[in-house]
Amino acid sequence: MGGNAGISAATTIAPWLSVSNSAEAVEFYKRAFGAAEVFRLDGDGSIIARLSVDGAEFWVADESPEHFNFSPESLGGSTVRIIFTTADPDGVFNRAIKAGGSEVYPVHDEHGWRLGRVADPYGHHWEIGRPLADA
Repeated sequence: MGGNAGISAATTIAPWLSVSNSAEAVEFYKRAFGAAEVFRLDGDGSIIARLSVDGAEFWVADESPEHFNFSPESLGGSTVRIIFTTADPDGVFNRAIKAGGSEVYPVHDEHGWRLGRVADPYGHHWEIGRPLADA
């Protein structure tokens, strides 16, 4: 156990989204997904933020090529799709579009899921869905 004996932490995996305008992106995720700020570190016009949507956390920060963190805008696409599981995929999808996201494909039933895909204004793709009850 080393020097951390007695310290317990749950295992989690949370994406860190690199964007071109972190302050603007945080506000988008609040509008689109109802995200809440758990942590925020303000810098010279940029921020690092940990956001939570019903306990599911992710991080947002400006890209920093010097640390090998590139936004999808710089790369011409993303290497990751984010799976957003929710009881109301239609409602979350529509909220994300209204907030400024772009429809990649509409919510529909496919492969045992109710699922649609939205691209956020920073190039990240969010598959928003839930498993179907009869699947």
